[in-house]
Amino acid sequence: MGLSIQSDVTRDLVAEIDALRRDRGAAILAHNYQRPEIQDLADVVADSLQMARRATELDVPVLVICGVHFMAETAAIANPDKRILIPDPSAGCSLAATIQAADVRAWRATHPDGVVVAYVNTAAEVKAESDYCCTSGNAVAVIRALPPGVPVLFLPDMYLGNYLRKVTGRAIDVWLGECHVHAGMTRETLADARAAYPDAEFLVHPECGCVTSAMYYAETEGDVAAGRTQIVSTEQMMRRARVSPARRFVVATETGVLHRLRRENPTKEFLAAREDAECRYMKQITLAKLRDSLRDLKYEVTVPPAVATRARRAIDRMLSIG
Repeated sequence: MGLSIQSDVTRDLVAEIDALRRDRGAAILAHNYQRPEIQDLADVVADSLQMARRATELDVPVLVICGVHFMAETAAIANPDKRILIPDPSAGCSLAATIQAADVRAWRATHPDGVVVAYVNTAAEVKAESDYCCTSGNAVAVIRALPPGVPVLFLPDMYLGNYLRKVTGRAIDVWLGECHVHAGMTRETLADARAAYPDAEFLVHPECGCVTSAMYYAETEGDVAAGRTQIVSTEQMMRRARVSPARRFVVATETGVLHRLRRENPTKEFLAAREDAECRYMKQITLAKLRDSLRDLKYEVTVPPAVATRARRAIDRMLSIG
């Protein structure tokens, strides 16, 4: 009976959300790490880059961002004429918290000719101090688009930054920040999974602590030629899973992405590199909070105009590359 009651409550919440979405003329955008029930009713489910692009394309007055706070800020900066809501304003990001605007200004003081590239996982104030934004999906393209010989500071993720150094061959100063979830995916995590699933293809997010090991396997053991190790953003994971001949995949990123992978590829098997790789911030948004957000038009996310104007330059560059 408990399960039946719970499913009735869920159905009622979904029906309320659908009605409110129509009444408000709203679109719901969810990140790939959100709870399955949030993903299932969203208008858009995507990674940070595609969420940002779709937010600018949707012709609606209200956007509800089911993700973490910096994603809602990015949507607000890129869409000044739309109302941007987040169902839980306390949904933060451990990676974004590793750097502040003052840190960026201090770096500029020592590298006056440098170019600052900020990963999208940063606060609006940090983006405003930066020249370019990027996501894991277009970071390589952004670095390759920069003028040669110009000093580059990449912030804040050290694993993605080190990956960019290796892939592009460019000298890059890298901020020593990390996502607590991705940092937990170590060299040992990858080695154990490879031993346990010798027939699997590995989809590894470049924020992971094991990304250097993944590159080593790819470069020295023929995994790239065999298609066994792919270092990819979450959206690239979706594309790879669709076209790969592999039947089993081990996925090294936050476990929320498994829901979409399984839904879009029902004949294939997807396993988490670490079952406990879960971001509590991403899981803070629930159906009840989403319903309340649409009903009460809360919580609205705005960015001070002076900050938004400066940050938009970096965001627009991100959206135009890759």
